[in-house]
Amino acid sequence: MKLLVIGCGSIGKRHIRNLLRISGTVVLAHDAMPDRLRAVASEYGLRGYTDLDAALEEKPDGVLVCTPPSSHVPLARRVLEAGAHLFIEKPLADGFAGVDDLLEDARSGGRCVLVGYNLRFHEGLRRLKRVLDEGRIGCVYAARAEFSVHVPDYRPEFREIYMARRDQGGGVFLDHSHELDYLRWLLGEVRRVGAVASGLHPLGSDTEEIAEVTLQFESGAIAGVHLDVVGRPYSRGCKLIGERGTVVWTYPEKGVDVFSAEGKRWERVGEGVGGEVLDDAPYIAEMRHFLACVEGKESPLVDGFSGRRVLEIALAARRAAETGRIVEV
Repeated sequence: MKLLVIGCGSIGKRHIRNLLRISGTVVLAHDAMPDRLRAVASEYGLRGYTDLDAALEEKPDGVLVCTPPSSHVPLARRVLEAGAHLFIEKPLADGFAGVDDLLEDARSGGRCVLVGYNLRFHEGLRRLKRVLDEGRIGCVYAARAEFSVHVPDYRPEFREIYMARRDQGGGVFLDHSHELDYLRWLLGEVRRVGAVASGLHPLGSDTEEIAEVTLQFESGAIAGVHLDVVGRPYSRGCKLIGERGTVVWTYPEKGVDVFSAEGKRWERVGEGVGGEVLDDAPYIAEMRHFLACVEGKESPLVDGFSGRRVLEIALAARRAAETGRIVEV
């Protein structure tokens, strides 16, 4: 199998490293910045291309699009025209232009599209999903999710990259949409979205740095989501309240804590120790899954249509924050 990674920034390099660790595939790299491409190609012993057409002429079986969200759809279109399967980093795009045509062309052409919501592959969150599926807390009434990180601690160049730029698809609603994706996975379809974004911009970006989102699901359950790029220390996790108890997951732990209303006690389910904050394990599992999808052995866990739905929710949150109104989705 031959794979091409488009974009050799932080996430592109992570995927390159993991693909080389887990498979015997040929990995190619493309980046429009020659210096960055040369550095990555040298570090990992890859063939690098500044010309995307030349890279696509190598006939890759699968292509990973790891560039700013504003460029995802045009690049994905060229990949489909070259006949390859697609992995697109989250979010799927920064707007809807060209998205529906892209997904329909991929479907009609028999090409899979995966969107990079890697938390779906984290063992702690997967264990929480099993707790729900087993009915251990019964019907879920409410949830609370949080993601807080001081991004410059991990990305000192924050102001120079897309995360700090609205025109490239940055801001917490889009770039931190993992929580929107996994809550939909856990609780079902979202129908109404409300949000407030802070007028403060401590990091100096031109887009949302701090926000609160409220979701109402078809089931009647509600969820509150806190998102920010300024908090210390790193904090991520969720709490779900149900008719028969409560379940709590704290990233990066692999176990979850379940409170039984009947037994009136907490129980730890699964391993209690997680990996590093930026643990590679979920990314590795995600790449194994992508390889299996390219080979036709598995179906995408987060396909393009799911990615589109999360994009719709994220953009609805932005619109709700701008208008002060609840948005139906």
